[in-house]
Amino acid sequence: MSCKVFVTIDYQKCTTPFVCKKCMDVCPGEVFLVTPNPMMIKKYQPIDENQPGSYLLLAPMTPKCVGCMKCVEVCPNKALSVVIQPPEEIAKKA
Repeated sequence: MSCKVFVTIDYQKCTTPFVCKKCMDVCPGEVFLVTPNPMMIKKYQPIDENQPGSYLLLAPMTPKCVGCMKCVEVCPNKALSVVIQPPEEIAKKA
């Protein structure tokens, strides 16, 4: 049985991920993705990547996380946390 990894993003702190992308640059598992915030899209208007909240950082590939914590270390806003649940804890909950 393998470990389970949880990646949490604090969107109050991670406001301009399109500009930063530091976590994406260091992640060996390519866990992260930056996407336009659907709440900020206005018809026929370009999205300003410098506008806080216009893009969202997502972690759709969490199963590929190797638990290196490089993303947590490099984040200038301390917006990321990674929790690794060992197999013993997973077995206890089953």
